[in-house]
Amino acid sequence: MLGAYPSRPGEITTLNNAAWIDLIDPTDSERSAFEQAFGLRVPTKEQIVEIETTSRLRLANDALYLTAPLIFANNDDPWIVVPTGFVLAKNILLTVRFAKLAAFDAVIAELGASAQCAPSVAFVRLLEAMVDRMADLLETSARDLDDASHFIFRHDAPPGRRLTGETTQLRSLMLRTGRTSERMARIHYTLVCLDRMGKFTIERARDWLAPDLSKRLQTVSSDIASLIHFAEGLVSRIQLLQDAATAIINIDQNDVIKVLTVASVVGIPPILVVGIYGMNFKNMPELDWTWGYPYALALVVISTVLPLIWFKLKGWI
Repeated sequence: MLGAYPSRPGEITTLNNAAWIDLIDPTDSERSAFEQAFGLRVPTKEQIVEIETTSRLRLANDALYLTAPLIFANNDDPWIVVPTGFVLAKNILLTVRFAKLAAFDAVIAELGASAQCAPSVAFVRLLEAMVDRMADLLETSARDLDDASHFIFRHDAPPGRRLTGETTQLRSLMLRTGRTSERMARIHYTLVCLDRMGKFTIERARDWLAPDLSKRLQTVSSDIASLIHFAEGLVSRIQLLQDAATAIINIDQNDVIKVLTVASVVGIPPILVVGIYGMNFKNMPELDWTWGYPYALALVVISTVLPLIWFKLKGWI
């Protein structure tokens, strides 16, 4: 799909009078139309997904060829990496993408109300909108981590909580924090690519880039640096929460093993007593005692209670 902007009500924006051409999963005819109109090559998807710096940032025919892996995020659905290409020349801005992106939609809506817009202005505004979008995603991830932290380190946890239920909740929480960790890695890489795009544009387009746009790109670079620091802090929190959740699960499981160990140790003496008096021998003096049976029962009870008292004095239960 081909979009030409800025588009204003009552006017038809064409390739010849547009400042920004936006191609969404373009067809061969749309690629050919742009190339014939401006003499610039439209990058293919295979070229856009290349990760080498020399492939992501290039200067050819007085035009900047830039690429970045942007993120499509929709509520709790899995995040999708959207390879996006930019071709910035003095007279035109071309974007090539393969999915809808909220940052692009916001800039398109802004440009609809603009009387005029230079390609470099549209490009800088796109960078600003994409950085704002990354900030929103980081804030959402931070709130998710806050919820996870409140669950793990809550002070009102009931002492008699069921292990199975809590383990299930902690397992779900670890999956969520793991997913957040993966998202942080994607956001971090996207921010790095956007920062490189801004600095590359300042350096290579300084002959025709307006000074105020250069300052805006420098501001974008500063914002990206702060967001990267924020993302690194979230990654550290994720590691802390995962370690804490694992430790809590291990502690709870150790409590269960401790109970089973105490029960098995406490059960040994009475089993020994019952085993002795369960033997069928004629010469067993206790068999002829009037109080032999109550004596054996009392011995079983005492042999059970004494280990419990000993464990209690040691502080093991």
